[in-house]
Amino acid sequence: MVAATKRKTSLTLDIEALEAAKELGINVSAVAETALINAVIEARRKNWLVENADAFEAQSDWHERHGHPLADIMTSPGGSSWTP
Repeated sequence: MVAATKRKTSLTLDIEALEAAKELGINVSAVAETALINAVIEARRKNWLVENADAFEAQSDWHERHGHPLADIMTSPGGSSWTP
C-alpha cells in the first residue's frame, strides 16, 4: 500500500461538534478526509452522468425503436425468460 501525500490545511468547524468529537475520541482529520473523498467521488459521478446524458438518451431511443438485442435470452426480472 502506498502512503498518501498529505497537506496541512485549516478548517472552520462548529465548536460544539468539534468538542463533542474530541470527547468521543473521533479523529476529525480522518472524518474530514473520508467525507471529502466521498464528496469528490459523488461530484465526479454526477459530472459523468451529465457529460454522458446524450449517449444515455441515444441508447434509450435505440432500445425503444429496436428492442433490447438480448431480450430473447435475458434472465433478469422483466426479461422474457424470467421465472421467479
